[in-house]
Amino acid sequence: MTPLRSLLCLIALIASLALVACGSDDEKTAETTSSTSSTEASTPAPESCARDQLKTLTSGTLTIGTDKPAYPPYFEDDDPTNGKGFESAVAYAIAGELGFDKADVKWIVVPFNSSYAPGPKKFDFDVNQISITPKRQERVDFSAPYFEAPQAVVVGKDSDLTATSLADLADAKLGVQVGTTSLDAVQETIKPSEQPQVFNDSNDVVQALKQGRVDGVVVDLPTAFYVTAAQVEGSKIIGQFKAPGGDQWGALLEKDSPLTDCVSQAVETLKASGELEKIQSNALGEAAGAPELN
Repeated sequence: MTPLRSLLCLIALIASLALVACGSDDEKTAETTSSTSSTEASTPAPESCARDQLKTLTSGTLTIGTDKPAYPPYFEDDDPTNGKGFESAVAYAIAGELGFDKADVKWIVVPFNSSYAPGPKKFDFDVNQISITPKRQERVDFSAPYFEAPQAVVVGKDSDLTATSLADLADAKLGVQVGTTSLDAVQETIKPSEQPQVFNDSNDVVQALKQGRVDGVVVDLPTAFYVTAAQVEGSKIIGQFKAPGGDQWGALLEKDSPLTDCVSQAVETLKASGELEKIQSNALGEAAGAPELN
């Protein structure tokens, strides 16, 4: 090999190494950029649920809906604004996690059956013992569940109905509120031989029990405790049972609400801290004493 040819080969080799080095740096840069972008995309910004980032119905205000009358033990004195009762306390705790003070919360009246109807909402979220069901989730959003409630059977003081199993209720004349998961529980779990008596609201259910127009009524367990303690003298709970699906309550939001994830995050934070359990214990007490029906 001539000196000139050797020199040309050396120059070519140096150029080749330089290109390889540049190529390696470019690949590393691309990999780093790709990795960073992927991480940023998969990790939500920590301020995404900060108050100033939330798109509420009214700027600076969190609007919460519930029905009226608002009954104990979920609300006290028919006044959601006082923070007393299970759901009032839960709603304010969620608001606090979202950065809203009590003075920044506005309550509005939302009838139970219209809360999960499709369409725009006049509230940011609603709390009203609303069970999470697949059918409702087609129309609205739900937060992570803040309570799981079994169903209960309540009888009046003159009722002869007794039960040690669900089969004992098959021939009973049962009353239940329209549009509730208690109605689903009667039809799908108890499966009575005759259709239950269906009433428009909880007041009508209570009146039917008082007047002996039904053998018993089916409501969620916390409501059963209130019915027996304050609404129908001499009534009693003869049993409780778990209904498949629909017995978890969540905060209800408009379909595809930008607040859904943040409200769920607030609920999960309250669970993890033990605050949710504390609220439940204070407001609802123990469910002991109501036998389980299978």
